[in-house]
This record gives sequence, C-alpha cells and structure tokens, in this order.
Amino acid sequence: MENLALSTQQYFELLPGKQLDLQFTHPVGLRLKTSLVGYSVGQYIIIKHPEPSKLSSYQDVLVEGNMVIVRYIVEGSQGQCCAFKSTIRAVSKHPYIMIFIDFPASIENRELRNHQRYVTHLPAAICASKEKGEGQARISGVINDVSAKGCGFSFKSNNSKLSVNKTDIVVVIALSEEASLHIPAKVCNSRYQQGKVNVGIAFVDADQQVQQLLEHLLIESDR
Repeated sequence: MENLALSTQQYFELLPGKQLDLQFTHPVGLRLKTSLVGYSVGQYIIIKHPEPSKLSSYQDVLVEGNMVIVRYIVEGSQGQCCAFKSTIRAVSKHPYIMIFIDFPASIENRELRNHQRYVTHLPAAICASKEKGEGQARISGVINDVSAKGCGFSFKSNNSKLSVNKTDIVVVIALSEEASLHIPAKVCNSRYQQGKVNVGIAFVDADQQVQQLLEHLLIESDR
C-alpha cells in the first residue's frame, strides 16, 4: 500500500462536522472520536471536545503541549485514510469547550484499495433487498472483513447443510442507537465451517454508503 506525504491544501479541504479520530500515547494510550469545528490554513485546527458537558473528561490527555495523531477518511469511491501528527496548543472553555491544535505541515495518505480487505468485528445483519430491508426477515451476525467492494459476513448455526442463496440483499449496520446504514449488495458465496456460515458479499452501486461505513470504522491501514 502506498504511503505518501501530501500537501495539506490537497487533503484538508474538510467541512465542519467531519468525523475525526484522535490517538494519544501520553500519558496513556487513548482513542477518541470527535468532529471538526473549523480551521485556518497554516495556523490552527479547532476540534470539538469529545464530551463538552463534562469538562473534566480526558483532562489528562487534552492538555496544552500534548501530541496527538489525527485520522479521517476523505471522500471518494475507494476512500482514503489520511493522518497527521499535531500538538495541542490550547483548550478553550468559553463560550464553548474547543480544542486548538497546530495545522499540519504535511498529511500522510493511504488509499483504501478495492482489493485490500481490512479485519473488523462489526455486528451487522443481512436481509432481502426489498424496501432497504425494513420489515424483512434478518440474519444477524458479524462482518469479519471489509473492503471498498465487499465484505465477509458470518453467523452461527448448528445446521451444517445451511447456506445462503446467491441473491440481492441489504447489509444493515447500526451506526448509533438512532441511525443505521443500509448497503445494497449481493451474495456471492456461502459455506458452513465449524459452527458458522461464512458469506461472501459484494456491494452494489453503494459508493456513498461504503464511504460512510469506512468513515464509521475509520480504518487504519497499519492494522
């Protein structure tokens, strides 16, 4: 996989609300999800506090001078994971709790290539494709791996003769308690193995939904 240091102007044209993943290594290893508030090119980036209602939350890592690695997914049919290192310059408490970090000199970019699969353990369900799966019988299981073109899905079963027909389906993934993602797809193959049915799934005309999925997972290419 290519690993490139690119100009910030090319890969930091982001809109407010963009989901960001923050990684800290000091004083403890910690990963946080938050969102972009705004930025001034070449100067600073403003990030929303992960829990603005609780000022004391993460106060050991969200301190001036601490180093942070920021990751996010850029738009595109294949998706690209971008990352850069920065330093916290200030944590504003009024009128809102905001985190100011240095604007990066360069951004590392890794393409999420179509043929490359990434290991996950994401609860999901598959169902018939009618009406985006609403009201249809669902099979609940886990997405074991995912790429821009498809995923591997499995569910438990004691029936060694059970298989899933090659047909159009919808992959349903819960993004939160209120929101779920519906990805149109088709079953390519299935096989029973050691108490589980493994299903090979190809996404169908689902670039936007796959982009949301990759952003939800915020896949790291070095995992």
